[in-house]
Amino acid sequence: MKFFVDTAEVDAIAELNDLGMADGVTTNPSLIMKSGRDIVEVTKEIAEMIDGPVSAEVVALKADAMIEEGRKLAKIADNIAVKVPLTWDGLKACKVLSSAGNMVNVTLCFSVNQAILAAKAGASFISPFIGRLDDINLDGMDLIADIREVYDNYGFETEILAASIRSVNHIADCARIGADVITSPPNVIKAMVKHPLTDNGLAAFMADWEKTGQNIL
Repeated sequence: MKFFVDTAEVDAIAELNDLGMADGVTTNPSLIMKSGRDIVEVTKEIAEMIDGPVSAEVVALKADAMIEEGRKLAKIADNIAVKVPLTWDGLKACKVLSSAGNMVNVTLCFSVNQAILAAKAGASFISPFIGRLDDINLDGMDLIADIREVYDNYGFETEILAASIRSVNHIADCARIGADVITSPPNVIKAMVKHPLTDNGLAAFMADWEKTGQNIL
């Protein structure tokens, strides 16, 4: 499973990338706003750092404008994935951009029907939002499982990019179900290392080592 980092904060991306934990990056208007950076400037910097796909989102609502914005964003770097919303206009833009050889990430997916449409429109990635479904008392993992089953049934090549990740359990569940990619805030990825038994075991080792009075260096 690939890890995409869901942020526009360059330092956080660099830390994970240095450890081999960043297979790509996803951004959106909200993340760009939080970074306080110019969208073209920060997207270019991230794309130069990361070998994998870097999603940059259009802000237009009509297909023609989405296509125009998408083409501009795609020119920033060869590894840009143009991010479009899962609307009818977004699907039109997806078809045009993907047919021209651009990677397209179709975002804000909340149903299997939407995921089927995105795949047929040529999406490189479909982004179902797990956490937001959980927020309205639906199980976001059910959607991941259903999309996985349908895509496998028909050989769709669109990758399932699980988004709106809120916890380390989300990541583990996505891995079990077979999501191709998760995109997560850096703090959630880093939290995967934590386990109380690891902390307790290390504390015991260190206490015993101190009793030996030895020093490796």
